[in-house]
Amino acid sequence: MDWRLIPEQMLDGASSMAADEVAAETVAAGGPATVRVYRWVPSTLSLGYGNDPDIVDWGFCEDVGFTVTRRPTGGGAIYHGSAGDVAYSIIAPAEAFPSDVTESYRELLDPIIEAFDEFGVDVTFADADRAAIWSPACYLRELDPAHDLVGPDGRKIAGNAQYRTRDAIVQHGSLSFDVESQTHLDCFDDPPVGPTEFDDHVCGALEFVEYDPVVETGAGAMAGYDLQRSRFVAALEDALGEWADAEEGEWTEAETSRAAEIADGKYRADAWIEDRVDPLD
Repeated sequence: MDWRLIPEQMLDGASSMAADEVAAETVAAGGPATVRVYRWVPSTLSLGYGNDPDIVDWGFCEDVGFTVTRRPTGGGAIYHGSAGDVAYSIIAPAEAFPSDVTESYRELLDPIIEAFDEFGVDVTFADADRAAIWSPACYLRELDPAHDLVGPDGRKIAGNAQYRTRDAIVQHGSLSFDVESQTHLDCFDDPPVGPTEFDDHVCGALEFVEYDPVVETGAGAMAGYDLQRSRFVAALEDALGEWADAEEGEWTEAETSRAAEIADGKYRADAWIEDRVDPLD
């Protein structure tokens, strides 16, 4: 099986989800499997497939320039900050991985755990269920040992989800590099928890590494932060590439055109975001 690695791209929410869908179509047509890394630009709130759109503070998201889309996967809504969130997807032939959901998660999350380890953070599968404190939000749902990853102190550090078509398996995930608890909660309409409770349940990789925020370039505190994020992204790309034995690649012109069609026709459409109706069906 041929694999390609598509290094980190900056994509808005609709384009991010459309890219996964196109990669699944490519696999179904006999093309290469894909591992990819992407950055949500602008920052985006993604609803899980079953989320009620009434949980969103639409006014806040509009005022600050965040986009909102809906994922085809289940789970809760996630705020994907452009700096604090690092996202990945793995798209492959369904027959190449176990049909058992837990087993397939274990295989597909191997390179994700390896990337955290390379960055210097000990990440493991959650070893026990944890009660939800607010189910609409992904990071405040109950912990699921099948696919939730936790940091060294047991707080959730990554949310992962999966869906299958007849011919393809698609897994994507939100890896927490840095936690923006107040902004995360501000995306929701009157959440029943505050930043302190959020921080008690969620951690980011940056918390567990030492770095000098003021680097020798004189660029200031954000430069040190950005260098660490770049290091984490590089570790993720390396881990995915080695795991899949993937060659660095890119989207074809046909895939790019098809992704734009799906992004506009589905993932930016009110019918999909608000009512889960796919206008392209």
